[in-house]
Amino acid sequence: MSQTVDRALSILPLLAEGPADLGQVADRLGVHKSTALRLLRTLHHHGLVYRQSDQRYRLGARLFALAQQAVESLDVREIAHPHLVRLNEQCGHTVHLAVHEENEVLYIDKVESRYPVRMYSRIGKPVAITVAAVAKLLLADLPEPERRAVAEKLDYPLYTARSTPNAAAFLEELATVREQGWATDLGGHEESINCVAAPVRGADGRVVAAMSVSAPNVVVTAEELLALLPLVRRTADAISREYSGSTPAKEAV
Repeated sequence: MSQTVDRALSILPLLAEGPADLGQVADRLGVHKSTALRLLRTLHHHGLVYRQSDQRYRLGARLFALAQQAVESLDVREIAHPHLVRLNEQCGHTVHLAVHEENEVLYIDKVESRYPVRMYSRIGKPVAITVAAVAKLLLADLPEPERRAVAEKLDYPLYTARSTPNAAAFLEELATVREQGWATDLGGHEESINCVAAPVRGADGRVVAAMSVSAPNVVVTAEELLALLPLVRRTADAISREYSGSTPAKEAV
């Protein structure tokens, strides 16, 4: 039975390359045409493959519906949380996870610092979109026309002397973030708070969330926090791999 299932599942990657006839499927599987036909009929019955008028087979609509349903059921917060906790245990600082929804960037998870100085951020609260490192990552991933349209609609409050002053400066910073693949907020929102962030990507490579480590100057300097960037990026990559299904959860470290 396991060999039959393995053979049937092996047909799907083949058809992902393009339509194939019965002979091509049999050759790829290394089986007789009658065996390949039996497998194809079973997959066809479940809507996972479709037989065209030219007698070639392609992937069926049911497969795409299942894939979309699986994507929609993914909870990035649930997947990310153990990784965020582990990162917090390693560095001791506040760890956030944020997403872009309805023109806002919102914190959807937070692991508190072990130090007595705490941040006032909370789950469900919008971030300061023009300065927050997580916001820069999420907006930098937008297509250029959409990125520009968003930037031109925003207000640019000067929280500190390091705050982003206008749309032109914001777009320039987003371009840098998009190229380098990480972002910072070094005193842009609060003079005494620094932050480094990395993106969480889905199977298509798009940024679905952003995670960050933040700490006040009284705990670590900006330079010391920046030294944690490789660890932050490794954590984000591990979440990305698990979220996209490219590695089992137990291998994501």
